[in-house]
Amino acid sequence: MTRLTLAIDAMGGDFGPCVTVPAALQALASHSELFLLLVGHPDTLTPLLAKADSSLTGRLQVIPAESVIASDARPAQAIRNSRGSSMRVALEMVKEGRAQACISAGNTGALMGLSTLLLKPLDGIKRPALMSVLPHQQQGKTVVLDLGANVDSDSAMLVQFAVMGSVMAEHVLGIPRPRVALLNIGHEETKGLESIRDAAVMLRESPQINYIGYLEGNELLTGKTDVMVCDGFVGNVTLKTMEGVVRMFLSLLKSSGEAKKRSWWLRLLGRWIQKRLAKRFGQLNPDQYNGACLLGLRGTVIKSHGAANQHAFAVAIEQAEQAVRQQIPERIAARLDAVLARSDKA
Repeated sequence: MTRLTLAIDAMGGDFGPCVTVPAALQALASHSELFLLLVGHPDTLTPLLAKADSSLTGRLQVIPAESVIASDARPAQAIRNSRGSSMRVALEMVKEGRAQACISAGNTGALMGLSTLLLKPLDGIKRPALMSVLPHQQQGKTVVLDLGANVDSDSAMLVQFAVMGSVMAEHVLGIPRPRVALLNIGHEETKGLESIRDAAVMLRESPQINYIGYLEGNELLTGKTDVMVCDGFVGNVTLKTMEGVVRMFLSLLKSSGEAKKRSWWLRLLGRWIQKRLAKRFGQLNPDQYNGACLLGLRGTVIKSHGAANQHAFAVAIEQAEQAVRQQIPERIAARLDAVLARSDKA
């Protein structure tokens, strides 16, 4: 693939174009084969591009949009009134084949609903799931889903999430026959919701999935599994809690006013410890893995954190590029065909 075109909802998120435009230029500077469609208000976007290098703006096109979906809008109402919005226009670029992926930091519920409406789920997928790749303490990564697209998920959906997560782990992380676990409140087979126990039975009986059993929340970052599966409610709470703890921990590494009162050798020792810890745990900074992929659709959609800064949004653009180049929707469709065909025979 020589040229890759991505559509960006430039108006979405807490900071809108102040973040998305610089991030887009950063991505263009890093990838010479990238072409971006910035969807939003031309009067807002154009001034932010005025001082940019012509070699970058030559691979960028502003696509006009009439409105912006508010971050606090109710999804159903936002979808009904979405025509002409930057989010919908960006998704329509993918539907029409003018772009290979869409990236937005806007309203999650609206993005989920519009993506499902416009791009349609793959055959065999009830509802798409939000997936992210998180670093773990063994210097590797774990695929985690669902992270909030589906508050309530039945056993069949959890199995579908496992299939999609396995494909991501294989083709994006390069892990052969990735280990799959269900997030639960204990390791015992009798624990957890009925949907989780039923999903465990189905996964154990599927030779297509390397299922290893239940894991608890405190094992998320240990590297014991390559794919962690849960419903969207549990996944979102788990992710936000983890991110909050990591941000607090990293903030504690910064020098405080109290350090000035210490002797010179204590300050020197403190700075050395801070640098060592920052280097060791800096990979856990949420900005380094921003961008959740909405898996299970006939196209690629990336949801960025609404509060993402320039670096974090650029990471989300990278996620979209990687998913497109690895042909993730097509690979998931092929894997689902194999799993469903075996299930029919059974």
